[in-house]
Amino acid sequence: MAEDLLVHLIEPARWRAALRVGAVLPGPEGFVHLSRPDQVHLPAARLGLSRPVLLVVDPARLDAPLRAEPGTADDPEGMLFPHLYGVLPASAVVAVVPYRPPLALPAPDDELGRAMALYLSLPVRRAAEVREAPGGVAVVDPDYRWSRDDNRLLLTEPLTADEVAAAATAVAADAGWPHRAAQLRWPGAGAVAAELARHRWDVGELLLMARPATAVPGGDGGEVVGQREVHDLWDRSWRRGEVAPPEQLDEVVAQLVGREHRNDLVVAVTDVVVREDGRVVAAGQLRVDGATAAVESVLTDDAARGRGYADAVLAKILSLAAEAGCNLVVLEADADDWPREWYARRGFRIVGSVWDVSRSGASD
Repeated sequence: MAEDLLVHLIEPARWRAALRVGAVLPGPEGFVHLSRPDQVHLPAARLGLSRPVLLVVDPARLDAPLRAEPGTADDPEGMLFPHLYGVLPASAVVAVVPYRPPLALPAPDDELGRAMALYLSLPVRRAAEVREAPGGVAVVDPDYRWSRDDNRLLLTEPLTADEVAAAATAVAADAGWPHRAAQLRWPGAGAVAAELARHRWDVGELLLMARPATAVPGGDGGEVVGQREVHDLWDRSWRRGEVAPPEQLDEVVAQLVGREHRNDLVVAVTDVVVREDGRVVAAGQLRVDGATAAVESVLTDDAARGRGYADAVLAKILSLAAEAGCNLVVLEADADDWPREWYARRGFRIVGSVWDVSRSGASD
């Protein structure tokens, strides 16, 4: 954790509002109350926010003056907080992390740390419920029970394969999941994933890839649209993926498509498409979370492949990320599938990986 980082405690809905205007605005006192990581527990205890997140701020990206000033009379004698006399630009926020001490805050140049923070924080912020679990948390959303992204364990501390299986089984049985699922996010988790594979769990490695957020040529080929215009393409894509038995397919696909609108409740989402004869045949999504952006769901209809549509979508997404003030773009790619090579040719580098493990049913 970089010692020169500053943090700001905020509720997810207020951060989403800040993303709309591009900044956290000063309070009635005329400043934004910042903290050092070692003192943020004081305002956290005082404010009692519901499921707060920490904005991780790079002081080098601030323009307004910072002044060291006292907090409240209840703070330790001599304690001074950094108060920002002006707006806190969203582009100065290099990561957004759930407030769960002990804190692990990525430095501005830590691409892996920033990617890990985004992919942990997003499902936690959008979850209907977050439960404590051995080695991390469980996110739960009964409205989308077929979505493993929204009903699984997110584990950041090392566990054995038996411990992962037991924790996933216990939560799945209590929450009524039709599956057991976890994401293993600690260094060296591949060995535990391999052990679970030997016990007939489905296991997949997701590569975390990153590149600078710079505009690229060709972005004028992509069109920004409302998300409903992408639903038919998503529906067709999920059905091709054989995500469920025929008798459950309609329900599962409806949930997988319907869940997507919730991302825009916590980060700034832009959907980009390419059309043929008015029909959406390629699409991708940009998610902006301060200075970090993510590329999601780039796909093309089978019949429209080979025409450069995915390149047009990606170019538009990268240009929009740069316009939003981001300096890093990240994505997840299946380690065993060809898109990782496609992204690599477009400037994305592998910076790390996580492991998804799952098994059908709530118990053996």
